[in-house]
Amino acid sequence: MKRDMNLIRDILLAVERNPSPTEMMQELEVPGFNDDDVHYHVELLAKSGMLTAHERQAIGLYAWHPIALTWEGHDFLDAVRDPDVWAKTQKGAEAAKGFTVDLLKDLAKGLIKKQIEEYTDVKL
Repeated sequence: MKRDMNLIRDILLAVERNPSPTEMMQELEVPGFNDDDVHYHVELLAKSGMLTAHERQAIGLYAWHPIALTWEGHDFLDAVRDPDVWAKTQKGAEAAKGFTVDLLKDLAKGLIKKQIEEYTDVKL
């Protein structure tokens, strides 16, 4: 299964809306993606340190349920939250023909930094 950065972003946005930082989200539906896609990406996010999650184990069951964002998850989401910044970030990654999560985050942060400098006339 391929990693889908749009799904990663959608999951982080959904987990951020979770009203409890300690209770597992039982159902996480993301339009356009099946349960296996979502659970796989929740597992990736948990193992990368972007969110906390609980793995449910049983014979023939593959399920990962998110709980809360970590500091790293909040930082990444803050960098890619804005739809315009996200679109430009994806365009830059596509032009480079490759990316890592850290590079996407750095690219998004660079775009935000540029916007702040233009808005405030303060060089960061």
